[in-house]
Amino acid sequence: SWGYKGFNEVWLEGSNDWIYRHLHKIADRMVELAQSFPNADGELKRALNQAARELLLLQSSDWAFIMKTGTMVDYAIKRTKNHIHRFNTLYDQIKYNRIDSEYLLRLEERDNIFPEIDYKVYQTSPSFDRVPEEILA
Repeated sequence: SWGYKGFNEVWLEGSNDWIYRHLHKIADRMVELAQSFPNADGELKRALNQAARELLLLQSSDWAFIMKTGTMVDYAIKRTKNHIHRFNTLYDQIKYNRIDSEYLLRLEERDNIFPEIDYKVYQTSPSFDRVPEEILA
């Protein structure tokens, strides 16, 4: 790693360690949604794609890095919490079949990165069974 002392201390320490429980839970929830709706279309597909987008934005290492280095900390915390909230809101809307069209459109317009995103990449979880032996050695 190019991080301080050659490992991930910058990204995992007291000022930012709270992020990771959310990251893991949300990643699991994204897999759950993708597997529950294997062939979504229309508004449901848009909501699933936006949920995937929120997860990717949440996973940005910038937020943890900024929290540790002390630059724009409030902004990094706000962005992290916003992506957590947005994902969880979409999760509930999708799971309970109550998608708020206006809310979805606002999110799509606000964070329109990854225009070709496809939620289906989350339909299978990575498995160590499929990792080549030379990598595991």
